[in-house]
Amino acid sequence: MTQRAKIDTGGGETAGSGPPVVHRPGGLTSAEVAERVARGEVNDVPVRSSRSTTEIVRANVFTRFNAIIGVLWAIMLFVAPIQDSLFGFVIVANTGIGIIQELRAKKTLDGLAVIGEARPTVRRDGAPTEISTSAIVLGDLIELGPGDKVVVDGEVAEADSLEVDESLLTGEADPVVKKPGDRMMSGSFVVAGGGAFTATKVGREAYAAQLAEEASRFTLVHSELRTGISTILKYVTWMMVPTALGLILSQLFAKSDNVKDAIARTVGGIVPMIPEGLVLLTSVAFAIGVVRLGRKQCLVQELPAIEGLARVDVVCLDKTGTLTEGGMNLTELRPLHDADEAYVRKVLAALGESDPHPNASLQAVIDASQETPVEWRCTASLPFSSARKYSGASFSEGDGENSTWLLGAPDVLLPAGDPTLADIDRLDEQGLRVLLLARTDRDLDEPGLAAGARPTALVVLEQRLRPDAADTLAYFAEQNVVTKVISGDNAVSVGAVAGKLGMAGAEDTVDARTLPTDREEMAKVLDANAVFGRVTPQQKRDMVAALQSRGHTVAMTGDGVNDVLALKDADIGVSMGSGSEATRAVAQIVLLNNSFATLPSVVAEGRRVIGNITRVATLFLTKTVYSVLLAVLVVCFQVEYPFLPRHLTLLSTLTIGVPAFFLALAPNKERARPHFVRRVMRYAIPGGVIAATTTFVTYLLARHHYTGPDALAAETSAATLTLFLVSMWVLAIIARPYTWWRLTLVATMGGAFLLVLAVPWLQNFFALKLIGVTMPWTAVAIAAAGCVVLEFVWRWVGRRFPA
Repeated sequence: MTQRAKIDTGGGETAGSGPPVVHRPGGLTSAEVAERVARGEVNDVPVRSSRSTTEIVRANVFTRFNAIIGVLWAIMLFVAPIQDSLFGFVIVANTGIGIIQELRAKKTLDGLAVIGEARPTVRRDGAPTEISTSAIVLGDLIELGPGDKVVVDGEVAEADSLEVDESLLTGEADPVVKKPGDRMMSGSFVVAGGGAFTATKVGREAYAAQLAEEASRFTLVHSELRTGISTILKYVTWMMVPTALGLILSQLFAKSDNVKDAIARTVGGIVPMIPEGLVLLTSVAFAIGVVRLGRKQCLVQELPAIEGLARVDVVCLDKTGTLTEGGMNLTELRPLHDADEAYVRKVLAALGESDPHPNASLQAVIDASQETPVEWRCTASLPFSSARKYSGASFSEGDGENSTWLLGAPDVLLPAGDPTLADIDRLDEQGLRVLLLARTDRDLDEPGLAAGARPTALVVLEQRLRPDAADTLAYFAEQNVVTKVISGDNAVSVGAVAGKLGMAGAEDTVDARTLPTDREEMAKVLDANAVFGRVTPQQKRDMVAALQSRGHTVAMTGDGVNDVLALKDADIGVSMGSGSEATRAVAQIVLLNNSFATLPSVVAEGRRVIGNITRVATLFLTKTVYSVLLAVLVVCFQVEYPFLPRHLTLLSTLTIGVPAFFLALAPNKERARPHFVRRVMRYAIPGGVIAATTTFVTYLLARHHYTGPDALAAETSAATLTLFLVSMWVLAIIARPYTWWRLTLVATMGGAFLLVLAVPWLQNFFALKLIGVTMPWTAVAIAAAGCVVLEFVWRWVGRRFPA
């Protein structure tokens, strides 16, 4: 390897004021590292998997609606009994629950992030040492191999056919060949060859430090669910402001003789308009999802990935490392054209020794050649790359003979129609992986190197199927999620492997070299077939884009450096924990246990979150709709608002708060569907209108029925009974399909309300007492009529406006 003594730092400032950075083949000494640490020349970029504790507390406490409720709570503490301030204590409890759950999720994520963290190899005191990214100091000599991510800026010190992909930074798809003295940018990754570079900029001065920090941060944004809730809350705020102003003026006018009671009833009208628990339950559901997946060694690097994978309808799988295990076994060596087998084995052993960073195929060759002595000297080498599909090396054989050999895909190294391909096809149909050893008279750096190569032997490898792959493919088929295998290997061989695993459509194989370049035409081929072989890294990216152009939500799994671009562009990127640093860096989900079988758990968790949040959102927004409409009716009819805060706190707790908490965390296998806002509001609006109308009718009838100084309390009790019964029916509909625990939940909430009506001190505490017989039963009858209408409308909406 070529080495250089000094580098030019480019004239820019480095992360400290120390001496010029020097290339040393043995790296820094321990004393030099200590000096740099003391000067602060350390790669101190905080790579975090989650928000800080301060950010979590701030996000849960300082919200728009907490501010509104906080002001109203402070007012009520001065003007009304403590019963009318219960809503404030509920908000404090909700906020506390949200903080605790997110802190649990943070602890899980941070622990998993340490397991999945990239650990680059640096040379110190002349020996290679694995360290954490944050322990790199200015001037460290960092070793690189295929799939390694460049974690800090630097300059190449050693290069052995080193090719680097900088597309994530520059947009240029072609790998860049690096030579000693060339610049290395953090955020790029090695696609072929190896080498070492000296760190010239560390910490926040590194080119992609901010990007890397953002990419690995636990986030709550870019989610249809959260965006939809934010949209709903925005409209709720717009409705609240004029309605609340009108309510304040009407109540002060209607109760001019009792200002404190007017204020209490005004607050009672404003508080239920706020769906304060909806955001909390969304955060809690996501956070608990993270904890559950964490127990299965699944690192969710971006929170919405749980939601996103639940919406996926196409999963693109890389064969190697996903359907098959990483290792392979050499099962047969088949010399061609009377080649000497002993000589062929010597060539393979030499090829294995020439590559310091062998891939899985070459490693199988190395394992099978351990007893073959190698006396040849490697004079040049060409590392394997996914784009060219072969590797090569030139040797001096020691007897004056020189030779150049290529090892790779037979259908790339041989011309179409070569008779050897017929034998290879039969092996491919058995699911075996076949490499061709060929000799060439060209130099390794010549264009068209493979042209004219002479086939010498077939190297037959057997791939180990993952024992859990068949069950996982079956799960996706049951869930109507289409699976497509996209591999760089021979299409027939890939199809045979998929067929052994029982994958539907495994017989529909396509050689990606025949794919059209037009996106629309490519999308048609992709929709019609399931297995694709000889796919280049750029084609993987194009295939993901083509599927997305058809409206598909695409997940991509992979573990190799050739999967990085496709993982980045897919809606959800899933990387194996044993995959390259580059794939783990761009993926939203990392399966730390390397088990493809974990994916169904992630899908199920996402479906549970989305399905349940959709359910409980309907509960919360039904309350918002009836609260706004009741306030409008009160303003229009110029009557006193029927409820005090304590009444609506009781109703909200029994018909929304407690049930929603259980429903949000319940099992749910319903497939996630788009248009969250439309799906929620199509039920919340009619439900809220019916609840408000029936309640206000009961209230008006009670105003005509009751007279005297205690009439308002009796009117409020009758209206509360109607509203509770209609709200309970909404809950009963939301709880479908019924299970024993859901029926128990609904019955318990109903029993709790009856307890309040039956126990005298609870009657007094909540100011609820049914007077007489006529009006209470009238309230029940109106509620029953409302429930019948609600049931009819709910079913009609489901048919008329399917989501």
